[in-house]
Amino acid sequence: MKDILLEVKNLNTAFKMDGRLVKILNDVSFSIERGTSIALVGESGSGKSVTSKAIMQLIPDPPGKIIGGQILFDGTDLLKLGEKDMQGIRGNKISIIFQEPMTSLNPVFTCGDQIMEPVRLHQKLSKEEAKEKAIDMLRLVGIQMPEKRFSCYPHELSGGMRQRVMIAIALSCKPSLLIADEPTTALDPTIQAQILNLIRDLKKTLGMSVLLITHDLGMVAGNCSKVVVMYAGTVVEYAEVHQLFKHPSHPYTEGLLKSMPRINQKQDVLYTIEGIVPPFTAMPEGCPFAPRCHRKTPRCTRFKPPIVQIAPDHEVRCWLYSNTEECL
Repeated sequence: MKDILLEVKNLNTAFKMDGRLVKILNDVSFSIERGTSIALVGESGSGKSVTSKAIMQLIPDPPGKIIGGQILFDGTDLLKLGEKDMQGIRGNKISIIFQEPMTSLNPVFTCGDQIMEPVRLHQKLSKEEAKEKAIDMLRLVGIQMPEKRFSCYPHELSGGMRQRVMIAIALSCKPSLLIADEPTTALDPTIQAQILNLIRDLKKTLGMSVLLITHDLGMVAGNCSKVVVMYAGTVVEYAEVHQLFKHPSHPYTEGLLKSMPRINQKQDVLYTIEGIVPPFTAMPEGCPFAPRCHRKTPRCTRFKPPIVQIAPDHEVRCWLYSNTEECL
């Protein structure tokens, strides 16, 4: 029997725009087993970060609102908890690494102070104990001379070191789940690889689960066991990582994989998916990907496709795999 740590069921969110409530997430569902890593992938505007903020209960209300579904963490529905109870989970049992460390770190506090804050809040350590723990965390994430870096302000560190400080803050209370939201954005390729290797090594050391949010499928192969592909606020494919790379089933997933540069192939021009992600205020009537899909049929433009299981641990939301005749 699978040991499920986090289960998101039919999650729906909406934001107030131009005086009306606009749906952003549509029946988003996936689960994370204890000690495993899964990836949430898709273009910008697909709803990945909104999903992570919904899990952490960080969607500002107003203008945002969770209008349906469940988020079960260790059997507890987070959507039924009050803010005080969520504060006991946020940064303690579930932590998040945000996209840009320069804007996520507070510029007027030292890095050490910012690592000490969740430790003192959740573990009730003294200032000296918290300082010792913060230095240990800086050492754990591979920062040289941690005693010196403890007193540094964010602007005194490089982008890679700031990201390591963010990871130290997120892991200071040894969470069961780490959400890494585009953790290598704006970093050069060498530092990107170091950060991903660091997260993978710490996952093994601490025994935690990881939800990696990215638009780069190349980042996923060596770091995750399952992949959730999102498009326009909807999960369009959910599969084990090797199955997804060998047998991509949704036309959108196929397009994402084709657009990746390959070392063993000479390509003058990279493949691109025609068109753009539609705005949430003007979603198509049927499948949201239909306007960009080269395999669409008439019913794709009129009716929303159901989710279909096409293999063990492989689901796809596409009319190409549905036997439903009622919409023909």
